[in-house]
Amino acid sequence: MTSRITRADAEHVARLARLALGDDEIERFIGELAGILEHAEDLAALDLDGVPPTAHPFPLVNVLRADEVGSTLDRDEVLGEAPATEDGRFRVPRILDAP
Repeated sequence: MTSRITRADAEHVARLARLALGDDEIERFIGELAGILEHAEDLAALDLDGVPPTAHPFPLVNVLRADEVGSTLDRDEVLGEAPATEDGRFRVPRILDAP
């Protein structure tokens, strides 16, 4: 099956992917591309009539919660726990030098 993928094909794909591959890597890439095409041919040969399209083999549901406004902490209480505040915000020490 590797005869379907030429060295020029592999070099072209590598160039498109901006991969600088050596000679041995190109040879390995040819084999890997051929394997991918073989697998695609195997899949194309399957009789999938009546099989519904799926995006994932497991029945997953969205695990994220709804984005709803809920109760929050009291601002003054939270700022009261901070070592330093200024104008209703946390005051933190500068970590970068001024320009």
